[in-house]
Amino acid sequence: MAVSHLVVSLSGLSHDAPEALARAADFAGELDARGVPLSQLFRPAGVPDGAPLVRFLHERRAVGDALVLHGFDHTPDPMGSSSLARVGRRAEFAALPPHEAGLRLTAARRALTAVGLRTDLFVPPRWLASPGTVTALREQGFGTLADEHGVRLLREDVLLRARVLGFRVSGERRPVADDRRAAEAWRCRVLAAEVARTVRRGGLVRINVRAKDLKRAPRRVAVLAAVDAALSLGATPATYHLATPARAA
Repeated sequence: MAVSHLVVSLSGLSHDAPEALARAADFAGELDARGVPLSQLFRPAGVPDGAPLVRFLHERRAVGDALVLHGFDHTPDPMGSSSLARVGRRAEFAALPPHEAGLRLTAARRALTAVGLRTDLFVPPRWLASPGTVTALREQGFGTLADEHGVRLLREDVLLRARVLGFRVSGERRPVADDRRAAEAWRCRVLAAEVARTVRRGGLVRINVRAKDLKRAPRRVAVLAAVDAALSLGATPATYHLATPARAA
């Protein structure tokens, strides 16, 4: 039977939101108690050296979390090219050709270096990466791209197919109801069911938590419950530094 791997990522932290950072630290502590590392998705543009977020990321790397480059500044037209499709502010790498993606990656890496960080892991904003971005990542020596389709091990030229699980509702079937509590409960049930199904099939479980999700107690509880269920079913905690390819459902 294939071994399932569990990857939990955290996105959306900002250097000017101390309350969100405090919630993230508490959440990371909950995962530490379970032996589950986090993959920290980080956008470096405009983050000053010495900022609490930077200190947090250094501390979390020291205890086993992975740092993942999450775009640069999340603008859709970073180089001012009118030829680029307007794909939405948060889909920064969804339509870039190789040259422009490479420029943007170079700028992001310089920003990382300026705060004493480095990584060869990449998650594009909104999980959307153009073919040109994939080419640029390979040219710059990145080892892993995690996008909407799965986890691409770029050096091995392997794609581990796996959906990103979380609380995004676009494109998903959900109840039409005015009762927000009912809708929230439905999302939590979907997360638990998808995690259990994937682990039983020996697939790669990818749970992404956004900083704003941690403001909602039901979502935080649901994620921790899903993590507990995955572990009880035999999933192995991991980060996007996947050393052993897992079969994704």
